[in-house]
Amino acid sequence: MKLKTNICHLNGSIRVPGDKSISHRSIIFGSLAEGETKVYDILRGEDVLSTMQVFRDLGVEIEDKEGIVTIQGVGMDGLKAPQNALDMGNSGTSIRLISGVLAGADFEVEMFGDDSLSKRPMDRVTLPLKEMGVSISGQTERDLPPLHLKGTKNLKPIHYELPIASAQVKSALIFAALQAQGQSVIIEKECTRNHTEDMLRQFGGDLCVDGKKITVQGPQKLSGQTVVVPGDISSAAFWLVAGLIVPNSRVVLKNVGINETRTGIIDVIRAMGGKLEITDIDPIAKSATLTVETSDLKGTEIGGALIPRLIDELPIIALLATQAQGQTVIKDAEELKVKETDRIQVVADALNSMGAAITPTADGMIIKGKSTLHGARVNTFGDHRIGMMTAIAALLVADGEVELDRAEAINTSYPSFFDDLETLIHG
Repeated sequence: MKLKTNICHLNGSIRVPGDKSISHRSIIFGSLAEGETKVYDILRGEDVLSTMQVFRDLGVEIEDKEGIVTIQGVGMDGLKAPQNALDMGNSGTSIRLISGVLAGADFEVEMFGDDSLSKRPMDRVTLPLKEMGVSISGQTERDLPPLHLKGTKNLKPIHYELPIASAQVKSALIFAALQAQGQSVIIEKECTRNHTEDMLRQFGGDLCVDGKKITVQGPQKLSGQTVVVPGDISSAAFWLVAGLIVPNSRVVLKNVGINETRTGIIDVIRAMGGKLEITDIDPIAKSATLTVETSDLKGTEIGGALIPRLIDELPIIALLATQAQGQTVIKDAEELKVKETDRIQVVADALNSMGAAITPTADGMIIKGKSTLHGARVNTFGDHRIGMMTAIAALLVADGEVELDRAEAINTSYPSFFDDLETLIHG
């Protein structure tokens, strides 16, 4: 598709879609709880709809009507053997977390996904689950999907140090540990997003978090709840960056989730000298209104414990860095290589084709700014965040046209993205 270019201002206020991580988890916890769960403001992107359909296939009654998702929970041991293989679509969150959920189910399942998901390694989940007594295997020594899994009612607790910083692996092991007989200890490499821990407590479960050490006593029972999903900071990130780099702009984003494990992009914007204001803070929902204005930016260094707090925002942060004076270094981000695409290479190729100066490295990239961007043809390779990054980059292009191939990937997380862009262009 042909993208909007040469935009001279963005102005207005939008509400970004519900947080993808919290939406996935609300369906999972609602299904495993006893009693009814109601979820408001859920994200209706393709990934979350995949999770919803998988739990329907596992015998859970889920109704999506008049903006409210109602789940009739079946309890921890109430899932039923599916009649078909479980389709995870493009969703790494779905296949990894649900592997942990099904660890305690004594029936066989096959889980598969699209071309992109089929290239993503699952050994990070399969190895610890095997230690707990689960029969699980995939393709090649990295256990690529499709995965074949048979859980057990005699799940063993685990003491496991994660070799990588991954909220998905941590969450899969928490879901498994809730069904195990005894105490499990999970030790993170770096602290990652903690939505699973927060929501477990909301649903009446219990765990102990001491720094990077998480202790879970199993088995546990959960009770249905009402969940209000805040806006996704990973989706808001595209508008935050757009408001900072498009001339004469002021963008207001309402009801954005500001969970402390997800706000790395706010730290980066401030380190780069961006004008960003946080108001209307709701400490219970962990949400707020974020306002940005066009800013003069400077390069910075991004690495270490900051990386898990902004891993999904790094493509759009790379674009931000192309518009900052001086050099920005992103390091310790090897995890980007096994996202929907190799995001280090794909981001560098896409933005360099538009005139940026980005050098990919083994664990990140070096970005020299400030760059004048020009027209190009960019392929998302099925990665939603590459698509949205390119659409924001195109706004700065005065010379030439920007064509985006496979733009439909954006529907994975943000079906109304282009509608919201129009709102800001005409604001």
